[in-house]
Amino acid sequence: MIHYNDKFLRKLEKEIQSVYDCKYDIFDDYTHYGCLLDLRKNILNDQALTRKNQEELLSHIIAFNDALRDALKHMYDRAHELYRQVSAIQSDIELEAKCLLPYKYPSLHPFQHESRQNLWEALSDTGWNPLYESGVTNRLELPRDLNMTFDEFIGMKCGLPNWNESLDQSLTKDLHLINAFHNLFDHTNFALTDFIFCCDFEESINIAVNSHLSGEA
Repeated sequence: MIHYNDKFLRKLEKEIQSVYDCKYDIFDDYTHYGCLLDLRKNILNDQALTRKNQEELLSHIIAFNDALRDALKHMYDRAHELYRQVSAIQSDIELEAKCLLPYKYPSLHPFQHESRQNLWEALSDTGWNPLYESGVTNRLELPRDLNMTFDEFIGMKCGLPNWNESLDQSLTKDLHLINAFHNLFDHTNFALTDFIFCCDFEESINIAVNSHLSGEA
């Protein structure tokens, strides 16, 4: 059981939200408070990574991994199609695509509170979560990555076990986790139980023509 309402954790989250709300008014460099997110992640992951809790969370991990793979496939295919269409008209272009967690706090998360959207925005702030600046995984850049297959993009060219570092090895050995899961879990300041309840994602695709970026939804 994850103790989302633990007194110390709630105080820590209130401090994170307080700093985030005042980041442009009081703090010259609010990023110095990023250690608060790291501390929160460690507290939640220490609870989540017991064998019992991993067993309880396993179905959510699988569902998240599958949904994220589908979202990345949609982005990958759409990025290649956009690049094909635009480059046929203007050859000197570059396309950059990235996939993000939803902008809204996950409605499937077992702990719901009116303050959670504000906390979610703080966790998603790349000033505090710099390795999230590229989204859930590395950006897809075309034409540089034109020869990269989708399996290569999601890190599935290596043999099993895939990307399950820090998880129970026997419990997760056959999950085919993708590198985006590993990136969120091991390299960003999201806790495991922050993101595994996400079921939808956001795409960001930008096209550069003569070094001028134009946004594509």
